[in-house]
Amino acid sequence: MSATATNLATRIDHTLLRPDATQAQIAQLCTEAARYQFATVCVPPCYVRFAAEKLLDTGVAVCTVVGFPLGYQLTKVKFFEAHQALTDGAREIDMVMNVAAFKSGQLEEVEEEIGQLAELCHFKGALLKVIIETALLSEEEIIMACELCADAGADFVKTSTGFASRGASEADIKLMRRHLPGHIRIKAAGGIRTRTAALILIAAGADRIGSSNSVALLEENETPAP
Repeated sequence: MSATATNLATRIDHTLLRPDATQAQIAQLCTEAARYQFATVCVPPCYVRFAAEKLLDTGVAVCTVVGFPLGYQLTKVKFFEAHQALTDGAREIDMVMNVAAFKSGQLEEVEEEIGQLAELCHFKGALLKVIIETALLSEEEIIMACELCADAGADFVKTSTGFASRGASEADIKLMRRHLPGHIRIKAAGGIRTRTAALILIAAGADRIGSSNSVALLEENETPAP
């Protein structure tokens, strides 16, 4: 790969979260991740232990989702999900914020939930990314959600599940970067299918890219001219 593609690989969460994902497909995901040295694989919770075993000693971490994709599970359910995932070998947790509670003005409850999961992840030596689902929020709500995530101790704020009406946009990332402290990182996800799109989002301020099209994204324009 080119230097650009190699550097980009280290910023990508190689993702397969389809409801019909098979174990064979997860195995292939892990093989690709080890080959290209992606930052993580992001897999359904039921495959965390399997992926962790496949990626042992490869340098690629396992990421999974909690409260996915709608986010309105009870806090104790999310906490249990995260605890089990960390026990199974996950080193990064992408938790969906309770957008329903957030939009109902229950901000203290939302912050408390994020704080509990952040504390758990950090105790276990893991990272917490909070998915705020920007497609469902106004600009003012995106700003408020970013501030809330930062105050609660999240490591990343993530744009999207990929299951809403749209995924990450350049405007979302720029807005988030302006209103997040420098130490809080941003993950852009949802509909990122080309290298150009990924690089635009990184230039806008994204630190990590979530994509199910990662290999094609890296190999774009890699074939030498005849």
